[in-house]
Amino acid sequence: MFDIGWSELVVIGVVALIAIGPKELPGVLRMVGQWIGKARRMASEFQGQFNEAMREAEMADIKKTFDDASAAAKDLSPTNLLTSIEKYGDDALKTDPPVTPTTPEPPTPATFVEAEAHAPAPQIPEPAPETSAPHISDAKAS
Repeated sequence: MFDIGWSELVVIGVVALIAIGPKELPGVLRMVGQWIGKARRMASEFQGQFNEAMREAEMADIKKTFDDASAAAKDLSPTNLLTSIEKYGDDALKTDPPVTPTTPEPPTPATFVEAEAHAPAPQIPEPAPETSAPHISDAKAS
């Protein structure tokens, strides 16, 4: 909580001994200890109330989720399904037909031939003319 080392506590104790006096010091230390105890109890009580409120909020969320699930399950009960059949007829049980994915047909060999006939001819770059690089003579050979 506070970053007070032993050396700081010794300095505070010496100043308190000089300022308060040796007769009054035990009573003052007892009173400071009681204040610290009250502050700790209040902090723990606040923390306990906060944790209890969080648990109640979590329980309310869990209860709401359970109520939603039970309402959905109630809608799926057999008696409810029979009631919906009586109310809406056979349309209540009908479902949409399954969707089958459509895939494009593979191209036929004639398609490749037609594509090659219409495609431009590939351009092949001509090789650069060979140029003779200047020959560097070896200095030791001469």
